Amino acid sequence: MSETIEEAAERIAAAGASPARPARDPVNRPAIRDWLAAIGDRNPVYERDGVAPPAMVQVWTMRGLRPDQEDELDPLRAMSAVLDDAGYGSVVATDCGQTYHRYLREGETVAVSSRLTAVAGPKRTALGEGWFVTTESTWSVDGEPVAEMRFRVLKYRPSATPATPKSEPIRPVIGPDTAFFWAGVEAGELRIQRCGECGNLRHPPGPACPRCGALKPEYAVASGAGRIHSFVVHHHPPLPGRRSPVVVALVDLDEGVRMVGELRGVRPGEVRIGAEVRADFADGLPVWRPAELVVLPPWELAVTPTVVISTALATRDFQDVHHDRDAAVRRGGKDIFLNILTTTGLVQRYVTDWAGPEATVRGVEIRLGAPCHPYDTLTFSGSARGGEVAVTGRTRTAEHVSGTVRLAP
Repeated sequence: MSETIEEAAERIAAAGASPARPARDPVNRPAIRDWLAAIGDRNPVYERDGVAPPAMVQVWTMRGLRPDQEDELDPLRAMSAVLDDAGYGSVVATDCGQTYHRYLREGETVAVSSRLTAVAGPKRTALGEGWFVTTESTWSVDGEPVAEMRFRVLKYRPSATPATPKSEPIRPVIGPDTAFFWAGVEAGELRIQRCGECGNLRHPPGPACPRCGALKPEYAVASGAGRIHSFVVHHHPPLPGRRSPVVVALVDLDEGVRMVGELRGVRPGEVRIGAEVRADFADGLPVWRPAELVVLPPWELAVTPTVVISTALATRDFQDVHHDRDAAVRRGGKDIFLNILTTTGLVQRYVTDWAGPEATVRGVEIRLGAPCHPYDTLTFSGSARGGEVAVTGRTRTAEHVSGTVRLAP
């Protein structure tokens, strides 16, 4: 009797870390230039200082189009083979966290050692039933650890019925009493209804002043500054266009009224009553952000088939779902899609474009949501507090990636 998936997972995990496998090539400028061109990263520090972008660390030890026999010792590949035999032949990366101790220098040969840390399943997902496989890898140069990564993939059996398309974010219902408010959101203003008779400010809007009863609605533009009066952390049911958990805060505005909105840029466990916040606007809605946050300008990337394929090749990822539309559809997708190495590189580029060429990236942690296909537009937004930058990348209909980039002090 063949071993079960759980037995195979225990066996592979018990084997511990794999022997350090050297990269096929030393860190070299042509590969760096190809990666920079595909990602669109114009940071001059890599060429000037002869170092590789930190998000390239996994690129150097990718298996290539025709893996060597010794790659059979890789725990992710061994576990994937077990799941392939069990009928879970499709794969998609779900999240990864990378830590960089230093940037790799041209001419260095990096080696990677990996171990299996978790196999969870079977799980029902939008793609179909599958197993989540987690590994931890360490990259080293001459025995010196230079980077670590926690990496998770979903090995799944495509569902016989297509997954329900993700819902778009909730849009407001606009009526005569609220049109001024939503017009303000469109214009980047937080508007509060004001009575044209007695000057009373009120929210939510209504036809008559609750103080004097006058039917003379006007509005004032709020500063957007306030303090958290109360909040809840929403976990379930799922909200259209949102990834749980979602923090919803009731805020006392400096103008004297209270207003509800999503609180972004802070982890649920870090929210505090009385904390200062300020208004921002996202997805056609007013949202709150901690007052000390710096909001990054948005960046839009038109994702073409060339972008998807060229970035996959530049990251040395020959998985067919990133190059071959027929194979992607056969494996349960609707088209080819960006690979996780590319998304990591785009997140890094977005932050270093904002922070400047002298910024040093110490870590990138991302979680993937909806796939990003050709002919979509990927819009990045972010906020920084201290040396930590929270990043979100959305397609037209759903969130593709969320994560955090850590910068050196």
